[in-house]
Amino acid sequence: MSLLMHTLHVELGERSYPVYIGRDLLADPQLLGGHIAGSQVVIVSNATIAPLYMDRVRAGLGPDKRITEVILPDGEQYKSLATLSDIFDEVMAAGHNRTTTFVALGGGVVGDITGFAAACYQRGVNFIQIPTTLLAQVDSSVGGKTAVNHPLGKNMIGAFHQPVAVLIDTNTLQTLPPRELAAGMAEVIKYGLICDEPFYRWLQQHMHRLLAREEAALAEAIERSCGNKAAVVSVDEREGGLRAILNLGHTFGHAIETAQGYGEWLHGEAVAVGMLLALELSAQRGMIPVAEVAGLRALLQTSGLPVDPPADMTAANFLELMARDKKVVDGRLRLVLLEAIGRACIVDDADERELVELLETSVKD
Repeated sequence: MSLLMHTLHVELGERSYPVYIGRDLLADPQLLGGHIAGSQVVIVSNATIAPLYMDRVRAGLGPDKRITEVILPDGEQYKSLATLSDIFDEVMAAGHNRTTTFVALGGGVVGDITGFAAACYQRGVNFIQIPTTLLAQVDSSVGGKTAVNHPLGKNMIGAFHQPVAVLIDTNTLQTLPPRELAAGMAEVIKYGLICDEPFYRWLQQHMHRLLAREEAALAEAIERSCGNKAAVVSVDEREGGLRAILNLGHTFGHAIETAQGYGEWLHGEAVAVGMLLALELSAQRGMIPVAEVAGLRALLQTSGLPVDPPADMTAANFLELMARDKKVVDGRLRLVLLEAIGRACIVDDADERELVELLETSVKD
């Protein structure tokens, strides 16, 4: 085992699992193999990530496993029912049974679609997350949300299906394009905003170290983010209450992703704008000081993230798409706002007038 590895646990009774964080974890021959129950393994990756890490993952499984590789095209636009069907075609053709384990090797798209495939195949098989992007490492790989997109809405078709383990090898961030590193920072910042003010203030002080990919700073940010998410998920696995705070900025962000076409805006970019809109609405209601909105805008800009919605989106576009969001309950749109930095709340009383006022000004001075 790596001497530099940290282990967190998502506590969910019999579905509890470890989250390993450290460098060179893919080189550890015992770590991955220790979570494979049967002799069959399906490794799902994409055309960008597979050439970089597939050989190391295969080596970590040892010589006795029967491995099927499924290589997907790279891009959010392929997180679809058609791609899901392609995965099933390959797995069934290779004769995998219900003791197989699916391994997701890649970013959030690969993790989400692999997890959903595992949830559906023979009514549910084990899967392991090996996230290779910052966004996937701190967010989508932990918590068991799996899904594919639909042309009318993001992540509208999916299931809760927890992994048996998450392996976060921080070395994979060294090959991550700058735009994707920045996109991951949006989710890191989110944790500070919703439940960890000291972490948020730390990010304001140390973002330059994270963007420079300093190993110690990245490990700190990943561990703090995963720890915050694990704590929330352990209390509310299926988003019946508290877990909804993890959606800060996502209702606005999903509207952007859907309107622009999946993949045009990265998820983290859309969430960044969504979080700023949520803080603007919080300030508009007198819940937080306006200075905190300016502070978040500055942090997002330092991170290389957008702060304005797409120029071609109108308030009407937003409202139409937000009305289809899966967080709408009994016709009422639920939004995550802030009572203070580090303290989120869920509201369902936002009326069209105040949303139009917010969206028409769209956080611009």
